[in-house]
Amino acid sequence: MRRLFSPSRPPAFAELVILLAALMSLMAFSIDSIMPALPDIAAEFVPDEVSRAQLVISAFVLGTGFGQLFIGPFSDSYGRRAALSLGVGLFVLGAIAGIVANSLEALLAARFLQGLGAAAGRVVSQSVTRDLFSGRAQARVGSLIFTFFVIVPAIAPLIGQQIIALAGWHGLFGAYVALGLTVLTWFLLRQPETLADEHRRVFRPGRIWEAVAEVLRSAVAMRYLVVMTLGFGQLMAYISSAQEVYVEALGAGDRFALYFAGVALVSGTSGVINARLVMRLGMRPLASAAFGSQLLIAGAVWALWAAGVFDGLSQHTQLWIFIAWSVTLFFMNGLTFGNVTALAMEPLGHIAGTASAVIGAFSSILAVAIAVPVGLAFDGSPKPLMLGVAICSAVAFALVWTDRGRDRAQDSTYRDR
Repeated sequence: MRRLFSPSRPPAFAELVILLAALMSLMAFSIDSIMPALPDIAAEFVPDEVSRAQLVISAFVLGTGFGQLFIGPFSDSYGRRAALSLGVGLFVLGAIAGIVANSLEALLAARFLQGLGAAAGRVVSQSVTRDLFSGRAQARVGSLIFTFFVIVPAIAPLIGQQIIALAGWHGLFGAYVALGLTVLTWFLLRQPETLADEHRRVFRPGRIWEAVAEVLRSAVAMRYLVVMTLGFGQLMAYISSAQEVYVEALGAGDRFALYFAGVALVSGTSGVINARLVMRLGMRPLASAAFGSQLLIAGAVWALWAAGVFDGLSQHTQLWIFIAWSVTLFFMNGLTFGNVTALAMEPLGHIAGTASAVIGAFSSILAVAIAVPVGLAFDGSPKPLMLGVAICSAVAFALVWTDRGRDRAQDSTYRDR
């Protein structure tokens, strides 16, 4: 049994990419799949305060933020396999607690615990990528991971609806248990430890703050941490506003989930395109081109909408204009996700796990700070969302464009450990 869970050879490249995408997907699936369950949760626990049911998403995201700060240093001390085992253990315990929860408060505590554990998926995925690859090769792998990862939020609400129809909202938490154990078993069976003994760091709480200080001292890491936040903030703003825009402003009705899935799936090709281009053109040029293009597109569509140019068009035509713009937004994220992550992590390879945790936690929390005001600004049209995206793209473009450093790392090797 010990030999079974101690693989001596790494998986093939394609399997590795899909496996790391599966780790990342623990968070995305746990957030998006529960959205169809919110009305049922509200009816059972808070029928007079329906909006409080949305806290099950906030509690989970909050847990992931704190979880990344802990799992990162743990991963740099005890290894990627141990960190994922601990994280999935917490994730499964949280899911079981969710099944037996008899109040909203108990469910929120369960979701927070789930989030703590799910953070390991993101930290370990990014750390293994940094252990095995560097520079443009790391950006290429990140883009391929994004290509598979983007499928999950696209189909998660549809899967959630089916599970709820068959087993109620409690059935979702049973699915979380199965998902967590499946991903962990796959990782332990196929992926050897990637953290070399000489790179392990003694685990102590103070190391978290040391890592935060090191990230803050790195001008490169800070620059691209802000860029990551702006890019992720645009995506979060879109996800937060999407249902209102599609259903209330553009009359999509029950087809909202299908339109959302279509946009995400079509845009997933951007990761494949970036994986090919980044090896020849470099990370920074591609990221600046993507943000600059989105600035022009979002700014132009917002200006036309604000000027009333689209007012004479049918609601159906307006819907398809919005869908077309949505594809460009998701496509842009596919062209920037892997590149910006690699640029932020490049000077922090010696503390890859902890740095991944700090960068992930800060970018997630600050992205929510962008998404909330954009979502609250909804005025019955897509204009606030488009304006928010244009502003974020403008700042991100300026930060990438003014980076005078060269495209730093050129290594494109797969470091087989």
